Amino acid sequence: MFQRRNATRWSTLSRGHRRAILGAGVVQVALQGAALWDLRHRSDPELRGSRRWWIAASFVNFLGPIAYFVAGRRRSR
Repeated sequence: MFQRRNATRWSTLSRGHRRAILGAGVVQVALQGAALWDLRHRSDPELRGSRRWWIAASFVNFLGPIAYFVAGRRRSR
């Protein structure tokens, strides 16, 4: 019924493109995992904002975990 135009299949991608996509996926999963791990091990006073909000934000590709590490944690003194 619906047909995609200019759809690229995984098998038609070059080896370099496949590695780049897989690499970006690994980085995304690692960032999110690190953010979720850090959120679990921090107390509420060490966070800026709601823990639930930061957990939800961590699921936004790249930006969520990076925003958490930049703005979501209070600096330890």
